[in-house]
Amino acid sequence: MKTVVVFDYGFGNVRSMVRALADQGLDVTLTSDYRQALEADGLVVPGVGAYGACMEGLRKVSGDRVIYDRLRADRPVLGVCVGEQIMFTQGEEHGVDTEGLGLIGGAVTRLDADVVPHMAGTPCRRPKDRFCSTVLRTNGSTSCTRTPHATSRRPTRANTRSISPTPPSAWHGAPTGAAFCGGI
Repeated sequence: MKTVVVFDYGFGNVRSMVRALADQGLDVTLTSDYRQALEADGLVVPGVGAYGACMEGLRKVSGDRVIYDRLRADRPVLGVCVGEQIMFTQGEEHGVDTEGLGLIGGAVTRLDADVVPHMAGTPCRRPKDRFCSTVLRTNGSTSCTRTPHATSRRPTRANTRSISPTPPSAWHGAPTGAAFCGGI
C-alpha cells in the first residue's frame, strides 16, 4: 500500500481529499509535518481560496520547502486546484500579484470568458505515472475536473507534467489546468 500525505497548510478541502484517496486504497495522513510529508510515497497539495493567502499559508508551515525538497529528490507531488496554481511563478487575483513557487514558468490570471467561474466536468489528459494516475482515477469517467474555475494558466515553459483540459477551446481559448504532477 502506498503512503500519501495530504499537506495541511490551512487551505483546501482536505477532509474530502483524504477520503477520496483512502477510497483508492491509499494509506493517507493529513499533516503539515515536514518529515512525514518528505518521507511519504506521495504528497498531495490541495488548495481552496485566494492565491496570495494560500502562498502565505504554505510558507508559514514550510510547505514550499517540502515541495522543493521532494521534487529535488524526484518524489511525486500532486498539486490540485489552487495547490496546482501555486506551482506557477506568479498568480494574480483581486488585482494583487503574488510570487508562486516558480516550478512552472508563467502566471495564473483571471479567466477571460463570458461566464466566470466556469463550471463543468471537462475532459483532460491524465499522467502515465502510477501515483498520479491512481489519485486522479474517476471510475472510468473522462471528466477529471468538476470544480469552478475563474483563472487561466499561461505557462512559459514546459518543464512539468501539468495536466490540462483538452481541447483548450472548451475553456474559452485559455488553458486551465486541473492538477500538477511533478517529481515523477
